[in-house]
Amino acid sequence: MTTQTSPQRLKESIQDWAAELGFTEARVTDTDLSAYEAGFERWLEDGCAGTMGFFQRHGLMRFHPEELVPGTRRVLMVTRDYLPPESLGPSKVLGEPALGYVSRYALGRDYHKLVRKRLAQLAQRISESVGPFTYRAFCDSAPVYETGLAERAGVGWKGKHSLVLNRSGGSWFFLGALFLDIDLPVDEPVQPHCGSCTACLDVCPTGAIVADGVVDARRCISYLTIESHDDIPESLRPLMGNRIYGCDDCQLVCPWNRFARKTNDTDFHARQGLEAPDLVELFGWDEPTFLARTEGSAIRRIGWRRWRRNLAVALGNLPTGHPRIPAALAALQGGLGEAGDQVDRHIHWALARLAR
Repeated sequence: MTTQTSPQRLKESIQDWAAELGFTEARVTDTDLSAYEAGFERWLEDGCAGTMGFFQRHGLMRFHPEELVPGTRRVLMVTRDYLPPESLGPSKVLGEPALGYVSRYALGRDYHKLVRKRLAQLAQRISESVGPFTYRAFCDSAPVYETGLAERAGVGWKGKHSLVLNRSGGSWFFLGALFLDIDLPVDEPVQPHCGSCTACLDVCPTGAIVADGVVDARRCISYLTIESHDDIPESLRPLMGNRIYGCDDCQLVCPWNRFARKTNDTDFHARQGLEAPDLVELFGWDEPTFLARTEGSAIRRIGWRRWRRNLAVALGNLPTGHPRIPAALAALQGGLGEAGDQVDRHIHWALARLAR
């Protein structure tokens, strides 16, 4: 790389270009994540990763950006707001058992590709200014410890719910990382500002936040509905309510999210009516309908069978006397034998619950 621009001036230009591309934060850190390794190893030893074997397979690679992409000297961490404007807010959806709750990050288009695409565009702008250089863009797509990098870069701090919190934007944003072989000035970390607040720990429906910043995936609704291929433990099913894809409770109660920004990016606005969908109607989707309605969405990755598994649990959680119970019973009975033994086990559980 050849350039006559000072590192500080180049960094300022990169931040300006990042803002033009829709990123809210753009801050720089080095590659030293050694302080996070011991905590991660304890988390694995305690079994908190559940069945997510990729954590063990990748080992400590996520804490060594310079090994994942040889030559990396700096990491540019960016944020992109995703909280969509809605006619019916999250708390109201959670309060109506006949509606399905989808984590707000998944209402729009799949963020993985969108954020990486914008980061690639940013890298092109840098290249036009300084010449060819080595880079690689990530967004929840490789063994990269984005939370630690965001902390090191001063984007925010790791909240007690384990998500990155920003004083001016809360936590409703995606993180992206651009690995660079350019030697840019680094930013300073910020101090944590959770204080004595335990709102996220107290509200977690399944008690998955087992310590400050530590989530036991085996109890986490996001893990159970998205990552896990197994049967959902019967003891946890009643606690899931109407959450069918992910869970936002810890974010909804966080005081810092009073400052969260609604996204102007239409790619992250709700699609296919999933901001407040009727559970019975969703359960009626056959596999072709599911694939068509979730095209371009992060939801598609769980597949139709796990989608139906989750819906069966939510339907089984309809409270006694709810007017949608007759329709739910008919839908569940009609769905037996359509999506495999695992789904049938969850349907039978739901039918038994509703019969009581």
